[in-house]
Amino acid sequence: MEVKLRFAVKLVCLLVVVQAQVPPFEEKCEHGMYPPKAESKVASYVINLDLPPAERWTGLAKEKAPQIKDMLVEVKAFVGAFGNGSIIALVDKYLAPLADTLPYPFADELKGIAKATDIPLGEVVLFNVFYEFFTVCTSIVAEDSTGKLFHARNLDFGLFLGWDIKNNTWALTEKLRPIVVNLDWQRGGKTVFKSVNFAGYVGLLTAVKPQTFTYSMNERFSADGGYIGLIEWILGSRDSSWMGFLTRDTLENATSFTEAETWLANRTLLAPAYFILGGTKSGEGAIITRSREKALDIKRLDPANGRWFLLQTNYDNWENPPFIDDRRTPGDNCMANMSKSNTDLPHIFDVLSSKPVLNKLTTYTALMQVDEGHLESFLQECPDPCIPW
Repeated sequence: MEVKLRFAVKLVCLLVVVQAQVPPFEEKCEHGMYPPKAESKVASYVINLDLPPAERWTGLAKEKAPQIKDMLVEVKAFVGAFGNGSIIALVDKYLAPLADTLPYPFADELKGIAKATDIPLGEVVLFNVFYEFFTVCTSIVAEDSTGKLFHARNLDFGLFLGWDIKNNTWALTEKLRPIVVNLDWQRGGKTVFKSVNFAGYVGLLTAVKPQTFTYSMNERFSADGGYIGLIEWILGSRDSSWMGFLTRDTLENATSFTEAETWLANRTLLAPAYFILGGTKSGEGAIITRSREKALDIKRLDPANGRWFLLQTNYDNWENPPFIDDRRTPGDNCMANMSKSNTDLPHIFDVLSSKPVLNKLTTYTALMQVDEGHLESFLQECPDPCIPW
């Protein structure tokens, strides 16, 4: 109780401080933001699925080791807020053995990353767990007048993890941008799927399987959250799937939009989530609202009846978003202003570059087109005045 109270007090104080720092800003739909500056383009790497799992990440992990370690300083600072830092001492003791409970090939991949970076295995597991539960995002699937589908997203991460009063930035968000990478997952020298990842995270948050489907995941806030599923896993229950591992399996093995939708709608999860999918045919777009146990709702594209785009943030689509975090309404307005006839990736990039859809938590914007297997991503920063989330 004392630890919970201490953390609650810190959280309230942080919100008060951050709110006081928020400068006024104007909601408007941006235009002409694409292409962004060349230096914001995210670099690409190959993950060779033919290699033993422990060796797949070696080159990338070694290259990004300094930045990953820098990021982990912020993660551990957040975890250390509980129990005056005593939990940090328990990370290696309890999270390192957790790796051996994970399904193939993920345990060996995490061990390979730990070896390549010289980071304790428990800490590698820690930041993989973090990405399961702290992702705040906006995802869009849209269809143009010819039936061509586009999928894009902002990945927002780092909420409550160290607000820098001087620079009006989130500490962890700033540390994450240097480890954003595009990955081309290959088998036999050919692309199986592509994704945007934080280096060292072995799950998937954003991905495209060429000529098959596109995918993104947004966190769903729920009282029955991922912490409960994680505790159950630690205590020995293995009936649920880790979100990042389920999506890896889906991108590797699902052969159609329909099959991917079925898998993501029906597998039991450790944490609630929103899965956003786009396919190859007119009308193949869906937002799957998940509890840990089942799909609560599947909202689909319906272009014949005027629903030519879907936009998902972090709140159930049948409820109004909270006034302190309404990215949905401005995003919907910008998409409507863009119009179906102008739908393409550059125009959707404009929408995702419009405040408050773009905010201080935004690490990158990803753009995907399934027919061409197209994936590109750009680091994003929100210039002041800008809302913190």
